[in-house]
Amino acid sequence: MSEHSGPVRPLPRPELAATAAETTPENPWPLRLLNTKITEYVNRMSALWVEGQLVQINRRPGASMAFMTLRDADADMSISLTIYARDLANSDVELTDGARVVVHAKPVFWPKRGSLQLQAREIRAVGLGDLLARIEQLKKVLAAEGLFDPRRKVPLPFLPQTVGLICGRESKAEHDVVVNAKARWPGVQFEIREVAVQGVNAVQEVTEAIIEFDRDPRIDVIVVARGGGSVEDLLPFSNERLVRVAAAAATPLISAIGHETDTPLLDLVADYRASTPTDAAKRIVPDVAEERSAIERARAQARAAIEGRLVREQAALETLRSRPVLANPGVVVDRELERLGVSLGRLRATLAAHLDRAEAEVRRLHAQTVALSPAGTLARGYAVVRNRQRQVVLDASTVQIGEPVEILLARGRLGAEVTAARPETFNHDPGPDPAPEPSPKGEQ
Repeated sequence: MSEHSGPVRPLPRPELAATAAETTPENPWPLRLLNTKITEYVNRMSALWVEGQLVQINRRPGASMAFMTLRDADADMSISLTIYARDLANSDVELTDGARVVVHAKPVFWPKRGSLQLQAREIRAVGLGDLLARIEQLKKVLAAEGLFDPRRKVPLPFLPQTVGLICGRESKAEHDVVVNAKARWPGVQFEIREVAVQGVNAVQEVTEAIIEFDRDPRIDVIVVARGGGSVEDLLPFSNERLVRVAAAAATPLISAIGHETDTPLLDLVADYRASTPTDAAKRIVPDVAEERSAIERARAQARAAIEGRLVREQAALETLRSRPVLANPGVVVDRELERLGVSLGRLRATLAAHLDRAEAEVRRLHAQTVALSPAGTLARGYAVVRNRQRQVVLDASTVQIGEPVEILLARGRLGAEVTAARPETFNHDPGPDPAPEPSPKGEQ
C-alpha cells in the first residue's frame, strides 16, 4: 500500500430487506434482526388458554418464579412454562408430574437465547369430571366410526408361538401373565416391553410398543397389561391416539387393564377384553392339562364307539350265519331250479299254443290264397288268353282275325289262331257253352 494512500473505506452495504420474503443470499438478514422480528411478532400475540400436562417441575423455596414444562397429552411435543410465585400462590392447583391443567399464558420469545416459552398468569387443574366427560364424548365418536364393531375383531390364535407383552417395569401384571401362561402351556414364548403404564410417558411408550409388536412377524398376539389403579392412573388407556393405534393393529390384541369394573377405551377396541392380567393369561394359551384330558376323553369315546360297532357287527354276523341258507346253500339253488322248471314249462306251453294258432292261421291263409289265385281259377276250368305281346286279352275287339293267341290252362297251354271275333258283353248266366268252332289249322 502506498504511504500516500488514505485509509481503506468499507464498501457500502445494501439496504436491508424490509420483509423476510425480500431477503437474498447477497442481502440476508442478520440473526439479531430475525430475532427482533420474531420478538415483535410474538409480542403481538394475545394471551390464551392452553391445555397439557405438567412435567419437569422446578420450584425452589423462596424463588420468585417456578419453571416447568407443559407437554401435549397426545403428542410428543412440549414448551417451557414459567409462572411467578405470586400468581402460583393464587392458584389451587397442585404441581405434580403428569397433572392435567389448563394454563392462561402469554407467549414470550427470548431473542438472546432464541427460545420460545409461555409466561403463565393462571393455572387451573382439569377436573376428573371434565376428563371423564371428554372420554365419554370420544367414546361416542369412536363408536360412530365403527371402531367398537364386533365384526372388526380378529380371532385369537389357538396356540401362539410368541406373545408380545406390554406392561409396567417389574410389575405384578407381568408376573401374573407370564407365570399363569407358562403354567398352562410351558412352551409359550414372550417378548416383553416394560413401559410406563401411567403418567406423562405412558401414552407414548405404550403406543410405540404396540406399533413395534404389530410390525414384528414373530408376534402372534399382543397383550397390554396393567394392574388396578385409580381412574386418573388408567386415563392413558383412553387416550385417542393410543386407542386408534390399537384399533389399526393387524395382530390380535388383548387388553388387560385394571380390574373387571374398569373399562378404558382400549378394552372396547381390543380383540379380546380380559378382566385381569390373570384372565389374559388364561385366554392366551390353552391349558395343557385340560387339552390332554380332552384328548383322553376323545380317545375313550372313539374306543367305545369302535368296540360297540364291532359288537353290533359280530351279532349281525352271527345272525346271518344262523340262517338255514348259510347252513345249506344248496337249498337256495334247488328252490330257484324248481322255480325255473315251472317257468320253463309255462314258457313251453305258451310257445306251443302260439305255434298251433300260428299254424292254423297259415293254413287258413294258404287256403284263401289258393282259392283266390289265378291257378285256382284255372283249376275250375277257366283259361287265360294272351296275344302275341303276351298281354291278357280282355276284349274281342282288340284282336284280329287270324292273329295267333296263347291259351293258358290249369295244366299246360295251347297255341291257337283267332277265326272269329264277336264283341259281346259278358253275361253272368251265359248258359251252356257253345261248341267250339273247329280251327281251320288245328292246334299248334
